[in-house]
Amino acid sequence: MGWDDAPAHVCRGGDARGLAFCCPPVKPCPVHAKIAEIGISPQEFVNIKEEFGKKTKLGAGAATCFGSLIWCCKDSKPCPLRDMELQANGISHDEYMTLKKELADEILKHSNINNTSYSDEDIKSLAETFDISFDEAKQALDDAGNDLKTAIKNLRLKSL
Repeated sequence: MGWDDAPAHVCRGGDARGLAFCCPPVKPCPVHAKIAEIGISPQEFVNIKEEFGKKTKLGAGAATCFGSLIWCCKDSKPCPLRDMELQANGISHDEYMTLKKELADEILKHSNINNTSYSDEDIKSLAETFDISFDEAKQALDDAGNDLKTAIKNLRLKSL
């Protein structure tokens, strides 16, 4: 399980799915721009994450920086506090990342990202730009959570 295509942290240029790894919006950092970009307020962001934590094992983690695993970073980033809490609560790294993917999906459900729909003409333009098939362009959008900017970034990386 886990999350094979987990994005980078938002503070490292990750897409909106990376909000699952963000701290609370209490200091100046890229989380503010990203939540504004997807059309939710800082308080809505906090509420979404806290509600998710109440329903899942990510609500555990009292000894972490912000008192809950919902605010913890990606498992590829070393963190003894997070790892101690994962172990203490019987949560594997795969389960942790699966829950983080579910959290990202929950955040995006409340955003304006998934409300954007692309016409066949839009998808055809994306396909022509990257010299790929229509189906590949559509899949690139799906893989990017319907985020055109992320789809373009991913397609650029593939073309290198």
